[in-house]
Amino acid sequence: MISLDTILEGAASVGICGHIKPDGDAFGSCMGLYLFLKSFYPSIRARVYLEDHYPDSFKFVSCSDEIVHDYPKEEAHDVFFALDCADTIRLGRSSDYFKAAKKTVVIDHHISNSGFGAINEIQPDASSTSELVALLIGRGRITKQIAEPLYMGIIHDTGIFQYSCTSSRTMKVAADLIDTGIDISRICDETFLLKSYRQNQVLGRALAESVMMLDGKLIFSALRIKDMKFYQVEPKDLDGIVQQLRITRGVEAAVFLYEEEPGRFKVSMRSNGTVDVSKVAVYFQGGGHVRAAGCSMEGNMYDVMNNIAARIDLQLVSEGE
Repeated sequence: MISLDTILEGAASVGICGHIKPDGDAFGSCMGLYLFLKSFYPSIRARVYLEDHYPDSFKFVSCSDEIVHDYPKEEAHDVFFALDCADTIRLGRSSDYFKAAKKTVVIDHHISNSGFGAINEIQPDASSTSELVALLIGRGRITKQIAEPLYMGIIHDTGIFQYSCTSSRTMKVAADLIDTGIDISRICDETFLLKSYRQNQVLGRALAESVMMLDGKLIFSALRIKDMKFYQVEPKDLDGIVQQLRITRGVEAAVFLYEEEPGRFKVSMRSNGTVDVSKVAVYFQGGGHVRAAGCSMEGNMYDVMNNIAARIDLQLVSEGE
């Protein structure tokens, strides 16, 4: 693996970012690395850049109030880390900082990541980027503060250790994090399991109006802007819907989409193993993993659904031959 200490040698300024609309792993890995720098490299001026589209429950993490949301203009960083992001497009407004940095580092576990940094640590078999950050920091330097966001990142990308990306190494890393004294029940409940009343309502709507396709092997659900306004929810309130669709008996793939703006949809896909949803996502200029991927698509809702279904059907037909 790459050496953080070698990368940071001589650096006075370090930037860190995750992908747009950061999930638990993007947030957790970024904050874990940031807290490591604050503790072990206090002379370095470090900043975390994350778009402010993540759940309030993530803000229990130490120093989360120091995250930069307004993206001020400044000189290039000596080192810039892009975490949990498969390409520069997904960096959003942070892409300018990444391109201007003297040294760029990519740490990721997305299979679609081709390695766009000067230095790359990409392990598609890893459960999460948070797992990789924990390994790069090293067990002996992980404090309780550092462990909290990293543990959160791991449980979010593994579904609290139930997804197929969970390995024995994942469990060993998690055990080391637990040994620091973190409150795992609180982290699991407050950042992953607990839902607001409105979140439960919109989940119920998505499940009730889901549609089975391809002889019951594919399940779809969608929400329009007007639906989200009715339930008074934002995109960050929709986490978990596609995963709930996935565990419908008999389905091979689940797809959930919501309207970001008129005629543009954010698509989340999950697979139970037969379908490689990363291939579908890449076809539509997205990315992700074999069993979890996403993209954005334009058109009306039914065209989007049918186009995705056609790509999934190609894999199901090929598998059946």
